[in-house]
Amino acid sequence: MDLIHVQPIVNSVIFSFLGIIILLVAYLIIEKLTPENTWKEVGEKNNVAVAIVLAAFIIGISMIISAAIHG
Repeated sequence: MDLIHVQPIVNSVIFSFLGIIILLVAYLIIEKLTPENTWKEVGEKNNVAVAIVLAAFIIGISMIISAAIHG
């Protein structure tokens, strides 16, 4: 494989890791802003409402990151 065929793959991997890092940072910011520990609420207390809000947050931020990376 020459460099022309490898560059898009490298770009995809870099942008994927960048998107995941940005998503984790956004989650940590939300975790600090909320009064409750979301993992504890969802995992231990089986709080479905918090799980739905957390899932909506992750999907929404993922769509924003995807649009920003895609251009």
